[in-house]
Amino acid sequence: MCGRYVSPDEAAIEREYQVDRTNSRLRLDAEIDQAFLQSFNVAPTNNVPVVHVIRGHNGEREAVLMRWGLIPFFARGELPKYSTINATIEKLDTAPAWRGSWERGQRCVMPCAGFYEWKVMEDGRKQPFYIKPANEETFAFAALWDKSITAGGEVIVSCAVITMPANELLRDIHNSKFRMPAILRHEHIETWLSGTPQEARAVLLPFPSDEMLAWPVSPQVNAPRNNGPELILPWRGEAQGSLL
Repeated sequence: MCGRYVSPDEAAIEREYQVDRTNSRLRLDAEIDQAFLQSFNVAPTNNVPVVHVIRGHNGEREAVLMRWGLIPFFARGELPKYSTINATIEKLDTAPAWRGSWERGQRCVMPCAGFYEWKVMEDGRKQPFYIKPANEETFAFAALWDKSITAGGEVIVSCAVITMPANELLRDIHNSKFRMPAILRHEHIETWLSGTPQEARAVLLPFPSDEMLAWPVSPQVNAPRNNGPELILPWRGEAQGSLL
């Protein structure tokens, strides 16, 4: 699974994901035109930056903010009674929560700089780790999106990260679930966004362990209110002094 990550800032998203500035909708406040800033502790239900293809615009990409935690179109804006932050690869075309988005080709990417997972230690303590590809400034989670309209007419656009069985590295770290987010290589992003369902599914491949980095980080990341670059620094534990 994936329940917490680090998002790039607006400029990095536009640059790395080939989003024309006129198609960027990452402004947090239209009145003051505040740009979307990097977040070091993105949590479920947050509005998160997402890139998808604008239909009927020759493959142009748009960057928008979506609620992390997918609300299916048929839910009429009502929050599901089960978690929808992660869409399992095994049920993309069968589970009611994901099937509609998958069939309609509502695929997107969630730009990411790194993500967190928790390892259950021998003493039962959960140690957070920061994980990222070794040679990438940003990378993309494969994701689905949907639009749901409440009884009052409010439109809620939301998304979910696709997850798959863990590679060797993530099996060791995420040892309670043995899952990992679906990470797309840059050369596969266009296929994921614009390809056929068969082509899109073919690029959902386990990211190799030997191309990833991971290190323990401070338990401060457990609280979503904590948000700063210190969260991703290597951490030895309180007994050894807090940060490396």
